[in-house]
Amino acid sequence: MTSAQVDTERTPEGPEGSEEGYERGLGSRQVQMIAIGGAIGVGLFLGAGANIAKAGPSLILMYALAGVIIFFIMRALGELLLYRPVSGSFAEYSREFLGPFFGYFTGWTYWLMWVVTGMAELTAAAIYVNYWFPSIPQWVTALVFLVVLFGVNLISVKLFGELEFWFSMVKVTALIGMIVIGLGVLTFGFSSAGDTAAVSNLWAFDGFFPKGVGSSLMTLQGVMFAYLAVELVGVTAGESEDPEKTLPKAINTLPWRIALFYVGALTVILCVVKWTEFAPGVSPFVAAFAKIGIPAGAAIVNFVVLTAALSSCNSGMYSTGRMLRNLADSGEAPAAFRKLSATKTPALGIAVSVAFMGIGVVLNYVVPEKAFGYVTSVATAAGIWTWLMILISHVLYRRAVDAGRLPASPFPAPGGAKCSYVAIAFLLFVTGLIAYDAESRVCLYVMAGWAAALGVGWAVLKSRNPQITRDRRPEPGEFDKVG
Repeated sequence: MTSAQVDTERTPEGPEGSEEGYERGLGSRQVQMIAIGGAIGVGLFLGAGANIAKAGPSLILMYALAGVIIFFIMRALGELLLYRPVSGSFAEYSREFLGPFFGYFTGWTYWLMWVVTGMAELTAAAIYVNYWFPSIPQWVTALVFLVVLFGVNLISVKLFGELEFWFSMVKVTALIGMIVIGLGVLTFGFSSAGDTAAVSNLWAFDGFFPKGVGSSLMTLQGVMFAYLAVELVGVTAGESEDPEKTLPKAINTLPWRIALFYVGALTVILCVVKWTEFAPGVSPFVAAFAKIGIPAGAAIVNFVVLTAALSSCNSGMYSTGRMLRNLADSGEAPAAFRKLSATKTPALGIAVSVAFMGIGVVLNYVVPEKAFGYVTSVATAAGIWTWLMILISHVLYRRAVDAGRLPASPFPAPGGAKCSYVAIAFLLFVTGLIAYDAESRVCLYVMAGWAAALGVGWAVLKSRNPQITRDRRPEPGEFDKVG
């Protein structure tokens, strides 16, 4: 038996079917910008304000540390994607390497992650619009954005990709501009912030760890939320024109994106404005430009961060529809989600996801001051599960490759499975921090309830269709039979 034959036999009908009908409408420049945009979201633009208040300048180190772990996760995903690029991505790999239940659980949990992330982004967008129009209720703005982005996602994947390209272009251009202006203030001392701007601001006010190392570590849960969506590039695999070229390039540029847009931007901002002047609920970028005193600067930055929020919500609608279709292909969601519209989009899956995102509009009506915090903690917990499944699948894949049961990927992760073990330990540590923090601990209760609901759902599925529990992993020693 050849390796190609084994590959064909081990691939279930579902994943292959999940590629049928999709339009490979995402070009290289769009995939690159989706990858870049995924690393620049509301977690940086809005969430960083609360985290600066908790950790001071040491937040820079937390972003750098988490960024290294994210790179390990993405290289693990990249190796799997080039081994077998599928639209279901990590849900498919969980299904293959850990068993059907884990694929089912991961697919639905990733869907949940994006639904609640969409709620967070709608909340953030409403807060940004409130900057210009304080009289408009947050829930009204959130509802308008929800409806507009829903319409965009129904039209075509090309329009989604093009909109995401320009959203990301705005974010990237603005962040680079902020860094350049900040460096100008530091170097030449112009503007009202020039007199107090100095690199020494990083340690002059109670040191680099002003609230202690423990308080800095507690920000890791918020920092990890900021990195949610970097794995979105994996979901685009089934609709990329040339995944073998575009995906490795997008993943390999991750380190410099993190270094520039997170570590670099925060370093410059905290040099220009001392950390004690930032407050939760206010974007540090908006506050910094207001301090510098550039005419309309704060309003421009507010527009940029509004763009970031809408970009992430747009991505959420895209990914949830695709994940529901993959689940339907595997018999783990209603078959109706398999259908594509005339424009080759999973319209029903997107519509159902948007309906659930609408809960965010209700939260903005009921508890506008707490809505962002509630949904970000749940999204982080769901994201950590997704990343853990990517890493564990990667470890099991490498074992299969080493044993000769599976072909090697043309894009191997550096260090093999070792970096995946490090990343797994780190994510478990962050989960422990979430459990320790009374405010964020509620998300673990939500996840426990979610797990129970999925367990009941799995039992129902098994009773209706016992075939769903069929193990789709390669048989041990299957590749040893070659020749």
